[in-house]
Amino acid sequence: MDDTLNESCWNLDDVEKFETQGTLGACDREFLIVEARNNHAFPGKKLLEMTTRGERMTVMPVCQTYLLINRNGCLMSWKKWIPLFLGMVTVLVFGCRAQQPVYLFERGNMEGHYIGDAMRPEIPDTYVESIPEVTSAEAPLTIDNGTPREYWNLSLQETVRIALENGKVLRNLGGVSFGATGAMGTPSALLSNPYSVGTIYDPALVETDPRYGVEAALSAFDGQLNASAGWTKADEQQNTANSVLAFRPTVSQSDQGTFQATISKYAATGTTFYVRNNNAYDWSNATASREWGSNWSTYTEAGFTQALLRGRGVAYNRIAGPGAIPGYYNGVLIARISSEKSLVDFEMGVRKLVYDTENAYWSLYYAYRYYETVKSGLRASHETWRKVYSFYLAGDRRGTSQAEAQSRQQFYQFYTTTQNALSNIYKTEATLRYAMGIATADGRLIKPADEPSVAKIRFDWNEVLAEGLARAPELRKLKWDVKQRELELQASRNFLLPQLDFGASYRFNGMGHDLMNHADNSTSAYRSLTEGDYAGWNMQLTLNAPFGWRKEHAAVRNAELNLAKYRALLQEQELELSHNLADSLRDMDRYYSLAEGNFNRRTAAEAEVTSTDESFQVGNTTLDQVLDAQRRLAEAESAYFDALVNYNTSITRLHYLKGSLLEYDNVALAEGPWPGKAHFDAVKLARQRDAGHYINYGYTRPEVISRGVLRQFQNPQPQTNYSVPQPTLETGNGEVIYTEPSTTYHSNSQNNANPQYSINSQYNSPYMYETAMGTVAASQPVVGGVSQPVRSVNYQTNNTNNNAVFATAAPADNRYQQPTATTVTNQAVNPIAVGRINNSYR
Repeated sequence: MDDTLNESCWNLDDVEKFETQGTLGACDREFLIVEARNNHAFPGKKLLEMTTRGERMTVMPVCQTYLLINRNGCLMSWKKWIPLFLGMVTVLVFGCRAQQPVYLFERGNMEGHYIGDAMRPEIPDTYVESIPEVTSAEAPLTIDNGTPREYWNLSLQETVRIALENGKVLRNLGGVSFGATGAMGTPSALLSNPYSVGTIYDPALVETDPRYGVEAALSAFDGQLNASAGWTKADEQQNTANSVLAFRPTVSQSDQGTFQATISKYAATGTTFYVRNNNAYDWSNATASREWGSNWSTYTEAGFTQALLRGRGVAYNRIAGPGAIPGYYNGVLIARISSEKSLVDFEMGVRKLVYDTENAYWSLYYAYRYYETVKSGLRASHETWRKVYSFYLAGDRRGTSQAEAQSRQQFYQFYTTTQNALSNIYKTEATLRYAMGIATADGRLIKPADEPSVAKIRFDWNEVLAEGLARAPELRKLKWDVKQRELELQASRNFLLPQLDFGASYRFNGMGHDLMNHADNSTSAYRSLTEGDYAGWNMQLTLNAPFGWRKEHAAVRNAELNLAKYRALLQEQELELSHNLADSLRDMDRYYSLAEGNFNRRTAAEAEVTSTDESFQVGNTTLDQVLDAQRRLAEAESAYFDALVNYNTSITRLHYLKGSLLEYDNVALAEGPWPGKAHFDAVKLARQRDAGHYINYGYTRPEVISRGVLRQFQNPQPQTNYSVPQPTLETGNGEVIYTEPSTTYHSNSQNNANPQYSINSQYNSPYMYETAMGTVAASQPVVGGVSQPVRSVNYQTNNTNNNAVFATAAPADNRYQQPTATTVTNQAVNPIAVGRINNSYR
C-alpha cells in the first residue's frame, strides 16, 4: 500500500492527483466514510489504526465533503464510489428530515397564517374592581416620610372587630415573624399560594358542591321522571304468493309509535319504586287478520325492587349512597361530614386571623415601648455628650477628647437604634394593618390603646388538658375523619353480601282502535285499561355473587387500615397538643418571672443611672460607668416590656391551642342572613315535612353520628345579686308571652343555689314582653349559644295580683347572666327572655 495514503494528510488536490495516477482503483475492500473537514481528511496512518480496531466515523451533515476509504486506508474505486455517493445523498436529503408539501399556487405571504410560537403568555379578558383599601392607599410611612396626620388609638377589641369585618378572605401572617424589635418579613401566603387561604365562601361551596355536597347526595333519593317518544315507518317487499297474500301483502307497510313515561324513586331503605305508563300505536296494510287497520295498546304498571342483602338498609344507603362501589362512598352522611369539616376549617381560619391580629397588636405595642426606651437613652446620651463637650471646651479634666468622642459615639449609637426602632414601628403597624384588612397607609398611625395584663394568671393543668382535648378544632376535624372511616368500614362490609333483589309489579292492560274515544268507548284503549279486565303481575328474584369476593375483601381491609391510621393520627395529635399546652404553661410562668425580674432590674438600673450621673458631676466616677449605666437601663426597660408582651402572647397562645381563643375575644360564629327566596324555600320545605307522614324505619334506623351543636361559649361568667321567682306559668286570664329562651339554667332539685348550665341550640323566634300593663313590645331573635348583651331582670309585682310579675331586661354587658342564689324547680328559667309570669304554686 502506498505510504502517501498511510502518512500524508489528504486534501482535495491530493484526491485529484490520486485520481490522475489511477491510485483509486488499487484497493477494493470494505470502505469507511470519512469527513473532510476544512478540505482535509484524516492522516492515512491514523485512519488505518482506526479501521484496524473496527471503528467507524460518524456521518456528518450533507453539506460536508466526504471521502470513501476502505479499511486499508485506500480510496475506493470510482465505479463503486459514484452509486454509493448518489444513494447516500438521496437518503440524507429525502429520508433524514421532514419534507414540506409542494403547492402550485403558493403566494409566499404567511404573515396572517403562520404563528412562530405555540405558547405565549396572555392577559385574561376579565375585570375585578379593586377594593378602596388598595386604590386609596397613601405612600408608606418611612423615616424620611414619618409624620402622620393623626394618631389612631385602637383597643384590642376594636382591632379584632375590624379584622373580622374585613375578613372575606381569612388572611394570615405567613412569612412574618415577631422579633425583639418588631415584625420581620412580609405576608406572602396569598401571593405564593392563594388557594391555601380560607374564605367565608368555603363552607357554602362545600355545602353546594354539585358532586359531593349534601344536596348532591340527597338528590340521589329524589323522584325521577323519564319519558320517551318514538315513531317508526316501514315499507318493504315480501316474498309472498297465492293465498298468503291476504295475510302478507307483497309490499309490507306499517307505522309504529311508542310513547312511554316512568316516575321512579329510590328510597333510603334500598327500595326502588316506579310507576310506568306505555302507549303503543300500530298500523299495517295486512288487514285480513286484524279487526282494525290500526290500534292502540296501553298499559299502566306499578312495581318495586327491594335489595334483600347488598344495598339494603337505611344506614348503608345514607353512608354509601345509591349505586356505590367498593371504596367509593358519597352518601348523605359522608357529604355532611365533609360539610362539618369545612366549618371546622373556617373556624380555624377565623381563629388564626384573630391570633395573628393579637400578636401583631402586642408586637406594635412593644415596638412603641422599645422606641420610647431607646429614645430615652438617646436623650440621656445627648445630655451626657453635651456636658462632656462643655467640660472639653472649658478644659476640665472630665472633658478630655477621648471622653468627648466616647460620649458622642454612644449618642450616635442610640440615634441609629432609635431610627431603626422608628422604622420598625412603621413596619409592624403596616403588618397590623394587613391583618385588619385596611390600607397600608392612610395618613393615620395606629397606636395601641390597651395595656398588657400584669396580673399573674394560673391555669389548672387538668382543666387545660381536658378543655384542649374537647375543644381544639384540629382534634375535632380529625374526629370527623375517624367517624367517616368508621362509616366507610360499615359500608364496605355490606359489599361482602351477595346482590339478592326481589322485584314485583302489577300491570293493567288495554287495547282499542283509538287511544281515547268519548263517542264510542268500545274502541277506546284507555276505557279498556280503566275497566281492569286485563291485568297481570310479575315477581322475580335476581342473584349476583362473585367468586372469591376479592375486591370486596380488599375494600374491607383497606377501610380497616384507614380507620386504624386515622385513630393513630388522632392519638398522636392529642399527644402533640398536650406537649404544646404544657409548653405554653411553661412560657407563661417563665415570661411572668422574667417580667418580675426585669422590672426589679429596671428599678435598680434607674437608681444606678441617677447615682452615677451625680457622682460624675462631682468627679467621683468615670464616664464609662455613666455610659454603661445608661445602656443597662435601656436594656432592662426593653427586656421588661419584651417579657411582659411575651407573657400576654403566651396567654393568647394557650387559648389558641385549647380552642377557647374566639370565646376569649368574645367572637362567635353564626350563619349569615338568608336571601328571601332561600328563606321562602326553607319554610315551604318545613311545612311540607310537617304535613307529611313520619315513617319509622325501626331497627334499620341509622346510628347517631353527631353529639349535637358545638357550644361556642362554654365559660359563662357569674353574676351577683340576682334572684328569680318561681317560673310557674300564670293560669287564668294571664298568658306567657315570651317564647323559648336561648340560654337556660335548670336544676334537678328544688332550693338549689347552683343551677346547672344548659343551652338551646336552635334559633328562637322574636320574643315579646310587656313594658307596662297592656303594652307589648318586640325584640330581635335570640341566637342559641351566642352571648347576649343583657343585664339583670327587673321583676315588678302587680298591685292587683300579688302573684303576677312583670319582668324587663335591657342590654348592658357582653357576658352571660347566670343566677347564683335562686330557688328553681325543674322548669327552665330564662335570664334573657322576658314576659309576664306567675310565681305562685299550682
